[in-house]
Amino acid sequence: MGLILLRHTAPEVAPGTCYGRLDLPPGPGFEAEAAATITALPPIRRLLSSPLRRCRLLAERIGEARGLSVEVVPELTEIDFGRWEGMAWDAVPRDELDAWASDFWHARPHGGESVARFAGRVAEFLARCGAAQGWLAVAHAGQMRAAVHLLGQDPDWKRRFAYGERLVLSAHDLARLAARDRDA
Repeated sequence: MGLILLRHTAPEVAPGTCYGRLDLPPGPGFEAEAAATITALPPIRRLLSSPLRRCRLLAERIGEARGLSVEVVPELTEIDFGRWEGMAWDAVPRDELDAWASDFWHARPHGGESVARFAGRVAEFLARCGAAQGWLAVAHAGQMRAAVHLLGQDPDWKRRFAYGERLVLSAHDLARLAARDRDA
């Protein structure tokens, strides 16, 4: 096992809300979700986390249970949706959603981060993890979706990840990503 990307537990947010970089706390089921997540984890040697609370608090619980310190990694922050952060998706202006859909990779009608810039940030992080053995990164669905996209497994960014779901990246996957990053 190289690197496990673990999505945070359910945050405290209304369904249908756009959030990425918005620093939401964990939801009311956090204690039970964290306990179940910790129990299901394999042995880990290094623990990384997004700086956002919904990840960091879970990482701290894992660290306490496993005797590991948490390394906060800014590159693990979720995509920045700019002025859409905290809005209901159905309240986002239709013309802005259409502009994003017409150039999903580069458009930033929300004023935040483009998908291309976000994917580049994730690629750089994953390339630095090339020597990972037994690492766990508590992160977001965005990093997981970017990773499967970068590996050529999801060209359309359609894959969804549940709260608490894991994505295991093998040493081979990480080497492919590091080579891809060097060649870019």
